[in-house]
Amino acid sequence: MLAVEDIHTYYGDSYVLQGVSLEVRPGAVAALLGRNGMGKTTLIRSIVGFARPRRGRVMFGDREITRTPSHAIARLGIGLVPQGRRIFPSLTVRENLTVAARKANDAGSGGPSWSTERVLELFPRLGERGGHRGNMLSGGEQQMLAIARALMTNPRLLLMDEPSEGLAPLLVRNLGDAIVRLRAEGLSILLVEQNLPMALRVADDLYVLSKGHVVYHGAPADLAAEPAVTHRYLGV
Repeated sequence: MLAVEDIHTYYGDSYVLQGVSLEVRPGAVAALLGRNGMGKTTLIRSIVGFARPRRGRVMFGDREITRTPSHAIARLGIGLVPQGRRIFPSLTVRENLTVAARKANDAGSGGPSWSTERVLELFPRLGERGGHRGNMLSGGEQQMLAIARALMTNPRLLLMDEPSEGLAPLLVRNLGDAIVRLRAEGLSILLVEQNLPMALRVADDLYVLSKGHVVYHGAPADLAAEPAVTHRYLGV
């Protein structure tokens, strides 16, 4: 589904990603873990075209998208849940969803089409708050809305950048439940996280990023059995 191959990304003279490679398999969840400042968000930005790599390539299916404009990448079927949520604060919940809506055949989605009704079934709380503006929602509700808005683009691949950030434990658990359900429906997901327990629960493949390098790749059970890795690179 997605293959990142030896990418090198800079911000000016700052060498952030130093030969990063990873893969998201069709219908699977790949989780990217790491401390703050290790390059996780830069990887997301490199995939969607906000920070283009100087070397290496990004493949989406059989198509290279390394130099593709961001708007075209979105239309190919890649949805983004950005760090910080970035919903439209002056629009209502339903307006936030409507403005992002795209037909499944436009986005190239192979799964069932996401509609307002389907995303509100996934997040019933949003249905209760449908007429409320974005800036009236709690942090957890805003995160639900950010995910629901991305689903309205009918993506084949969903990129989620720190979705559990700032959420209470119960909301983190609910978020994990939603990710498990999306995976069961065949959606491929790249999950950038610092919450190790949630990543271990929902992911099929785990990557650990440190100082611009992938320092670990394996199954969740394998990482759980490597306390030296989690202590050194994740601080747990």
